[in-house]
Amino acid sequence: MLSLTGFRSQTDGLKNSSTKMPALFIGHGNPMNAIEDNSFSNAWKKTAEQLPKPTAILCISAHWQTKGTFVTAMEKPRTIHDFGGFPKELFDKQYPARGAVALAKETAKLVHHTQVGLDEEWGLDHGTWSVLAQMYPLADVPVYQLSLDYTQPPAWHYSLARELSVLRNKGVLIVGSGNIVHNLELVNWNGGAYDWAVEFDQTAMRLINNHDHEALIHYDRLGEAARLSIPTNEHYLPLLYTLALQDKTELHSFFAEETVMGSVSMRSLKIG
Repeated sequence: MLSLTGFRSQTDGLKNSSTKMPALFIGHGNPMNAIEDNSFSNAWKKTAEQLPKPTAILCISAHWQTKGTFVTAMEKPRTIHDFGGFPKELFDKQYPARGAVALAKETAKLVHHTQVGLDEEWGLDHGTWSVLAQMYPLADVPVYQLSLDYTQPPAWHYSLARELSVLRNKGVLIVGSGNIVHNLELVNWNGGAYDWAVEFDQTAMRLINNHDHEALIHYDRLGEAARLSIPTNEHYLPLLYTLALQDKTELHSFFAEETVMGSVSMRSLKIG
């Protein structure tokens, strides 16, 4: 059940690690990427192989929107098949990672931007497990999720995400999972990327390279290409969570940079 009480209790927590974990934004795209061997799943696998092994993973997925902010706090999060029209093989896929209850409580405690409730119902949606099933196929790293409060503007989400940065020093891999360009109403299954999709993907890349987070937060000021690329912002907001974790001196790199189905950018980002 959802609860906004009791989350300030003491936890053992995690000690600071000698290694600061990178932070990721993954363009997750089609749920079939969870079980297919393709350029995207291979890029995710390669990226995971290059990282220190996390003590836990915190994922901010486009597919968990709530009124208020919550973290999952169950020992055994269920695998949520929150989609339709796909093969049985995908619905049969399970990702049996353990939860991170103590860490969820610690995360709720360290966030002062808003009250964070503990959720015992949600689990791991496909924005999380479709990516992690390729990156950490053994499901041997504890995983928990942070929800997106759909009532709040982008700048609010960016400010909240800044408060999560301390987790990187505790060995937590923070993963934003969405898509920079995501317009399913205009999907073109058999054609190339729309000009406006390519334009906004390139604009986002340029602004990230320039560390112009302010412009990315206020994407509604970036013109028609931005409007078409972000008709609703639940897939875009996880990018802001990842960017908010970047220190001024930290390097970044891109991977899986293709725009597919006309209107979905798979561009992914590594900070640190």
